[in-house]
Amino acid sequence: MAEAFVGTWKMVESEHFDDYLKALGVGFALRQVAGRAKPNLIVSVEENGTITMKTQSTFKNTEVQFKINQEYDETTADDRKTKNVMSLEGGKLVQKQKWDGKETTIEREVMGDKLVAKCKMGDVVSVRTYVKEA
Repeated sequence: MAEAFVGTWKMVESEHFDDYLKALGVGFALRQVAGRAKPNLIVSVEENGTITMKTQSTFKNTEVQFKINQEYDETTADDRKTKNVMSLEGGKLVQKQKWDGKETTIEREVMGDKLVAKCKMGDVVSVRTYVKEA
């Protein structure tokens, strides 16, 4: 199922990302830089089920490795130390991220040639759309 996400995805649209970053507690200067970045998302799956997600941009490059339904640690691009669990729910890759008593959810879904990431923090929702590179 995670194989649908494999490939290189280029961000083409981002809605309400500044509001989402603000809800996370990211400061103004960092939000300005992050808001201008147009990251690529590179997803691969190994035979043992380990999934690697790399985010590459002029702002910052990050990489996480995880297995479905197993907790893993991540230091985010804005330097939060988080505990995460990634699950597959109805064709969506759902990431629950917790830190300092807070929680955010990122739902990634492949729709045709697009990958849509919905980032939710409280009642704030940011939608980031990526297209698959050939």
